[in-house]
Amino acid sequence: MESKTQKNYAFIDSQNLNLSIRSQGWMLDFKRFRVYLKDKYSVTKAFLFIGYVSTNQDLYISLQEYGFILVFKPTLNLPSGKVKGNVDAELVLHTMIEYQNYDKALIVSGDGDFYCLIDYLAKRNKLLKLMVPDRTKYSSLLRKFMNSIVFMNELKGKLVYRK
Repeated sequence: MESKTQKNYAFIDSQNLNLSIRSQGWMLDFKRFRVYLKDKYSVTKAFLFIGYVSTNQDLYISLQEYGFILVFKPTLNLPSGKVKGNVDAELVLHTMIEYQNYDKALIVSGDGDFYCLIDYLAKRNKLLKLMVPDRTKYSSLLRKFMNSIVFMNELKGKLVYRK
């Protein structure tokens, strides 16, 4: 348990989180997830990086009501019909913009593109945890941070969405 006086921020790659959890056959309860971050890791601000789709207004309103700070990335509609909104640069940029404002950062992603950010935070003792959504599918680059990784597979019982 982290000190309650700590000001910890979470930086969440929503696409990686959502797709990884769904590929395990369950859906994340974002409301419970926000409470979990606050209670377990003293997360005072949770930034959720998400592609903006105009038809998802209700989702965005709910996420904000749960206490997430949404950072939108414009999306592209690909010829295949898929929607692309890569939030990597925004997550890295906001983690550095907020650097002086938090004691430790909790990064939620299994994406190796965040290696340089996680390495930077770890070397400066600013990495609280790396929360990887799926222990069976994440970048091998992140193995270097094994002592800081929390896998979300084990959190299903606490965080699964129940209708």
